[in-house]
Amino acid sequence: MVKKTKINLVLLVCTIILVAFPLLFVKGEFSGSDDQGTAMIQKLKPGYKAWAHPVWTPPSGEIESLIFTVQGSLGTGIICYIIGYAHGKKKAKQQKP
Repeated sequence: MVKKTKINLVLLVCTIILVAFPLLFVKGEFSGSDDQGTAMIQKLKPGYKAWAHPVWTPPSGEIESLIFTVQGSLGTGIICYIIGYAHGKKKAKQQKP
């Protein structure tokens, strides 16, 4: 096998393990940090009223998840573009005589 193929397979297996391990072996409830923060505030100071409110609330949890995913995808795309641009610029600089 080619060295790059072996490296890619090892990385793929590591990724699968990283994703599968918490889902298969960690028993517990998964909740968002917003829920945990709200619960802790209610526990520490039960009469607390929030002074900031969202401008817009998504109509459902699915829409909220969709928007979160799109935001993450756009951020990833921008970061990958910048890395690719820098890599291409460096390669072009090396090829100039």
